[in-house]
Amino acid sequence: MKGRMIAVATPADRPFAAALLVDGRLEDLVLAPRQGTQRLSAGQTVTARVARKLPKSGAFCELEGGGEGFLRDARAVEQGEKITAQVQSLPEPGKAVTLTLRRLAKGPRVILTPGAPGINVSKKIGNPAERERLAAAAARAIAGETDDLGAIVRTSAKGAAEATLTREIAALLAGAAEDPLAASLRDWLCPAPDILLAPAGLARRWMADPARLFADEASIGALHAEDDAFTAAGVWEALEALATIEVVIGEGRASFEATRALVAVDVDTGADFSPAAGLKMNLAVARDLPRQLRLRGLGGKVLVDFAPMPKPQRRQLEEALGKAFRADPVETSLVGWTSLGLFEIQRKRERWPLTELL
Repeated sequence: MKGRMIAVATPADRPFAAALLVDGRLEDLVLAPRQGTQRLSAGQTVTARVARKLPKSGAFCELEGGGEGFLRDARAVEQGEKITAQVQSLPEPGKAVTLTLRRLAKGPRVILTPGAPGINVSKKIGNPAERERLAAAAARAIAGETDDLGAIVRTSAKGAAEATLTREIAALLAGAAEDPLAASLRDWLCPAPDILLAPAGLARRWMADPARLFADEASIGALHAEDDAFTAAGVWEALEALATIEVVIGEGRASFEATRALVAVDVDTGADFSPAAGLKMNLAVARDLPRQLRLRGLGGKVLVDFAPMPKPQRRQLEEALGKAFRADPVETSLVGWTSLGLFEIQRKRERWPLTELL
């Protein structure tokens, strides 16, 4: 199917699963942990006790319900104090989750900033009149709330009706950002999907309370009841392919192997030994690399062993990588080439590895 589709399923072994498909290709995926298991998610609010402050600014915390967190900036807290924090990033195996005291409530168009008053509009919205309109709409929507509440109007809010922003902010104030399913769908709703498939029960809930989904009228109108949305959308077949470490790209292949310390990506041209094969394959992998890392839930240190190619061609490859990752929602830094000819990437850990969730 052409266009953007969101499919939401409720498998028997987990609360929900959601997928974004563009022109029939799986672009993003969220799997809730299996029933009976507990896993923190990035952006989740937690309660903790400050167990040990470090000489500089950090502190280790004991999470309520078990587990350990690390608060990077602990200057405002005391040892033994009970705090409410937000999960900033997920840990490497055996390490603590990273916490922050700056709790944000994120929607698809607006981010509420408790403790940081004022209205800020994304600089990518260049039209002064539009910036002023959006700032005024956001200010009216939060008027009457606490004095220290602020808002950031995201780029995706450009052109949005004031009623849409008001409804979204009301949902955020009501705690919709803490709803795991709503938070998972958040960044997929702008622009509105051409079709949204969901079980009938969820469809009825969203029709009765559209703010809970952060949706505008267009996406609600495109909602269709489908008891097994993943089968209808072909998501299960795509998941089978992601369960392997190797993916075929063009005439070659790329392998993704996660170790305790880093993610290793190896690029192979396959049977094509022509002079142009290396660059051609590397460019194809670069364009698909953000999607592969996103779907597989891989982050942290990423080292890519690209196929051999002349050094002068590296600039072209770097430009392709930059363009690909600019469109990716996960915070990523392209560090550059190592002395061994590997390309190094640092990527925020926002998701658990897919292999652990399947």
